[in-house]
Amino acid sequence: MIEVVEKGSEQPIETRRAIVLVVLTKTVFELFGQPVSWAELFGFITGIACVALAVVRRIETFPVGIANNVFFVILFADARLYADAALQIVYIALGVMGWIVWAKVKEGQSLFRIRRAGTGLLVGTAVGVGVATLVLIPILRAAHGAAPGWDALTTSMSLGAQLLLNLKRLETWYVWIAVDVIYVPLYFSRDLNLTALVYIVFLALCIQGWRQWRTATV
Repeated sequence: MIEVVEKGSEQPIETRRAIVLVVLTKTVFELFGQPVSWAELFGFITGIACVALAVVRRIETFPVGIANNVFFVILFADARLYADAALQIVYIALGVMGWIVWAKVKEGQSLFRIRRAGTGLLVGTAVGVGVATLVLIPILRAAHGAAPGWDALTTSMSLGAQLLLNLKRLETWYVWIAVDVIYVPLYFSRDLNLTALVYIVFLALCIQGWRQWRTATV
């Protein structure tokens, strides 16, 4: 029997998107008495996979990282950490850029010619982080962000770290470690307990990443 679907009976794309958002923000279980949503759970899984792949220098870190960014956009927007939510969108763009850079290596070449960042790059990154932080703080205050100062700082530092990662500079891990140290208490304060635990795992992975990349540094 052939089903006849009346014109206009299909759900609009906007409605389906709204349903997906509702599902992803739905509580799956509680951790330390606080709810954990599907978005946070999927962010936990893809986040750990992404960092682990970066540690062992696999290009798959980029597509997995992009999936992680999508889940975190939903999670952070729901928690009113607006800079972190916007940061994920920038991460997607940087992830695509990094994916392209790493994929350009010719077959037979060493994919990871890791180098130390020069003084100019480090100074430029530090200045960029400082300027971005000062610009973001008033914007986040106006948007009634939950923690505008820390949110702005970690957002700016994360962008600097991602840039160094794309360029395969050892110092990326120093910045990621510093960011993780700040993120753990920040997320606990916003009752994002599973995400805070993720960043504790990230911290351990970043230390391991630094050790492995250091031995491969040119």
